[in-house]
Amino acid sequence: MTENPRSSAEPDPPRDGMPEKPEPPGTASASAAASTAAAASASVMASASVAKKGARQRRVTITDVGTAAGVSTSTVSRVLNGTARVDPELARRVQDAVAELGYRPNAAAQGLARGEAGAIGVLVPDLSNPYFPDVLKSVSAVARSNGRRVMVMESDEDATSEHELAEDLMRCCDGVLLCSPRMNRAELVDLSMRGHPVVLVNRIVPGLSLPSVSVDFYGGMTLVCGHLTQLGHRRVAYLSGPEASWANAERIRAFDAAAAFGVDVTVIPCGHTARHGYAAADAVRDSGVTAVVAYNDLVALGAVTALEESGLRVPEDMSVIGCDDISLDDLPSSRRLTTASLARDELGRQAAQTLEALMAANGDTEPRVIPMELRVRHTSAPPAVSTH
Repeated sequence: MTENPRSSAEPDPPRDGMPEKPEPPGTASASAAASTAAAASASVMASASVAKKGARQRRVTITDVGTAAGVSTSTVSRVLNGTARVDPELARRVQDAVAELGYRPNAAAQGLARGEAGAIGVLVPDLSNPYFPDVLKSVSAVARSNGRRVMVMESDEDATSEHELAEDLMRCCDGVLLCSPRMNRAELVDLSMRGHPVVLVNRIVPGLSLPSVSVDFYGGMTLVCGHLTQLGHRRVAYLSGPEASWANAERIRAFDAAAAFGVDVTVIPCGHTARHGYAAADAVRDSGVTAVVAYNDLVALGAVTALEESGLRVPEDMSVIGCDDISLDDLPSSRRLTTASLARDELGRQAAQTLEALMAANGDTEPRVIPMELRVRHTSAPPAVSTH
């Protein structure tokens, strides 16, 4: 094999065959600086490009942003959280890298940097009841608009566990919504003294310094009693809900007041599910009433099913009225149920807004009350035999 006669250390000749021109005096340093700046810029963009390609396969991190911008992760954090002054040039590089990579800051991490959890907690008694998910949708919408997440816990109708669950939420959330809490007054007083933002939903406790947003169940049941009276019913059964429920107590208070208008209401212990309503149908038939009001729509639908299976016609032989106005697409009977309706989306929205105001230290402790409306459909009618 023939050796290349030119030494490997010898410089390559100019490609156009002409000798290179020497640089004019004084231009070397300027040229070097320009090259350095160009290299730095190219490095940032190259890093951004590499990180962006990787982002297609994995989530972009704060480390990726720092690498692309040529700064430390702590600098990136300070820029994004606004927790300290940062050199404008460094801040610009960070923002450019964020835009190039499509980085989305972690809301919880940003909240922690500001001394906040970036979340609100919601405690509910029963997630299987369609009532509560509807409320939670509106709560979540308000929370998202304020850059917060929502953490939900369920007590499964166990009043003895609520206080501990509420404490858990207070430890990891900026504020807490207690939806239809079943715990006793002493436990609510204890929570109110923690100095943590807490709002009651569907629970009014006189003398307690906690803001509340509730539905006017008393007014709603008064409308129901008026409707039944106009139809001619005088003997009515009420399928009672959870014993510790404030909303249930408000319904019973309205029925007690209805006695002044000649309505005799028999309270039958029941529960809060369709299964409970189904099981209570025998007691309804034995009570000799001509109409039944249920704690909620689920209980009412269970009662309707059992009554019709026993041979009674609804509403010809027995009127049935629910409460909450839920809509179950797979149960056509839910769309024919006479019920006391409430705006669950409005309840959730006002509750979340009240909590936001409380967390901003400009909350109002005056109770908010949302009215109910009566939806007369196909399960209420005059009694088969006049009760006058």
